[in-house]
Amino acid sequence: MVKFIGEYTAKIDDKGRMVFPSAFKAQMGGDCGKFVIKKDLYADCLEMFTYEEWEKTSEEVKSRLNFFNPEDERFWRGYMSGRAIVEPNEKLSRILVPKKLLESIGIAKEAVFFGSDHKIEIWAKEKYDAQKMSDDDFAALAKSILGTRREG
Repeated sequence: MVKFIGEYTAKIDDKGRMVFPSAFKAQMGGDCGKFVIKKDLYADCLEMFTYEEWEKTSEEVKSRLNFFNPEDERFWRGYMSGRAIVEPNEKLSRILVPKKLLESIGIAKEAVFFGSDHKIEIWAKEKYDAQKMSDDDFAALAKSILGTRREG
């Protein structure tokens, strides 16, 4: 399983193409393969999964559904909508993200690729910079979520 680490800025051309970060390509052993991109459910960014990770996650979600239940069927339809498969160009390592997905998060000229362990987040640069939290805010959140270390 690939673990993505790092932040990289990329320019977007008029067709929606951008260069896939070479550091991520190296983390994948040089072979990028296919990715699935979708709008994040909670944040104003795109999520980019290796095809293998996408299959694993989708199978896990699907296993929790009963397709004879109309609500589950409706959920699955929503879950699968707005997805795209992209594959970095071998020579230039460019990816073409559908304009509809780019527009859904307000990307115009610059994007940030953010390695988030099992996935890559793609943000409009301005929104990425605006959502960053200070070190103090992160420390307070860490304490709230993880608690303080207990001795003994």
